[in-house]
Amino acid sequence: MEKGTQTAFVPQRTDRKRSFRFISTLVLLCLASYTTWRFWIPLPAPSLSVLEQTDFSHLAGHCSPPPITAAAYASRLSSVSSVLASLNASAYIIEPSPNALYYANVSTSDWGLSERPLLVVITSEGRVSVITPKFEATRAKLLPIPYEGVEYFEWAEADSPYEAALRALPAGAVDGGKVYVDEMARLFIATGLQAVAPDMKVEIAPLPVKALREKKTPEELEILQCVNELTLMAIREVRKHLYFGMRESEGRALMSKALGQAGLSDLDNLFLVGENAALPHGRGTDRKITKNDFILIDCGGSLHGYKSDVTRTFALPESEIPTSHLEIWYSVQTSQKLALAAANPGSPALGVDAAARGFLGRARLAGYFTHRLGHGIGLEVHESPYLLSSSQLPLELGNTFSDEPGVYIEGKVGVRLEDCFVVTEQGGVPLTKGAGGFARSPWDI
Repeated sequence: MEKGTQTAFVPQRTDRKRSFRFISTLVLLCLASYTTWRFWIPLPAPSLSVLEQTDFSHLAGHCSPPPITAAAYASRLSSVSSVLASLNASAYIIEPSPNALYYANVSTSDWGLSERPLLVVITSEGRVSVITPKFEATRAKLLPIPYEGVEYFEWAEADSPYEAALRALPAGAVDGGKVYVDEMARLFIATGLQAVAPDMKVEIAPLPVKALREKKTPEELEILQCVNELTLMAIREVRKHLYFGMRESEGRALMSKALGQAGLSDLDNLFLVGENAALPHGRGTDRKITKNDFILIDCGGSLHGYKSDVTRTFALPESEIPTSHLEIWYSVQTSQKLALAAANPGSPALGVDAAARGFLGRARLAGYFTHRLGHGIGLEVHESPYLLSSSQLPLELGNTFSDEPGVYIEGKVGVRLEDCFVVTEQGGVPLTKGAGGFARSPWDI
């Protein structure tokens, strides 16, 4: 080594071993600590989604009307038989449908339609018969038809169901008599009957038969009130669980859960956010809720076969809705109230529509109200009569309608408010009245 030259410090081998042992020990201690924490200290449970957390079963206790009674069915049978006799018709022939549900408690849920027809025959004498495939006869006899003395006429696979139907008709019907086929029956039912009885008049049931369902009884109204109140209450409960960033599909699933836990079946619901609500029956794009958005929920279900139909357009508590959209909301609200005020017995349907449409016209919004004001409601969500701008049909006591004005500006905003109502001596009364009735503001629905 030359004088004055410095040498680098080189650690001894024992120092390197000591450092390695220290680091190894530290790693082992960390692993031991993690293992103890991982296997002896429970991890927090994964957070539940809003859908999983929410429980709407308390809604079911709001109301529980009884189903339609046997006495009510007997009254319906008497009414339709009398109408048939007054029109010189021998019988009324129905497939499973809302009309078969009304007269015989048989719906498509009980018996699905196929190429093998099952028919309910009601005669002008008040007799009820069922035309059934022979191999399904036992099943047909288990249907919940609420009458005694029902006759069953069977037809084998190689036979004609229409020949079997002729055996259920009163004497003389096939020789120049007249039978009505329900308007909901498939065309081949009428043509099949006509083919086996060319001298018999086979006609679609006329308005007097159809009109029997249009005026609701107190028994029906009790069910309709309950199902519509439950639907409105479900919307309000769902609103409490919505938040900015939630997707349309998540809101829709939450709404279906609420309706189901309220005790309703045959559910249907639209959940539309912002500009998606400008398509009245749109299915949405699964976009997220933002602070500037209205939310539109249009939903319903079934209770004892009777339907609900309620729509609310609303904001969340912290929403920042554009002023122009709020003005539209309050215009729609006013038009809905004016329509209800015009719904008096004897008033023409077009007058009710005009009350809502006229106000929106004065607000320069009529061009964005693109559908009729309302439809009848009962065993079907949409049934006759209708609140049309062209209908002179007078409103009658017991008629039930939807009242649903809307404004739809595509690409921007859609607002609709809907409550169903019944026509009474005092005018229109909302079927949602027992749950608070009409919406009062976008934040108080």
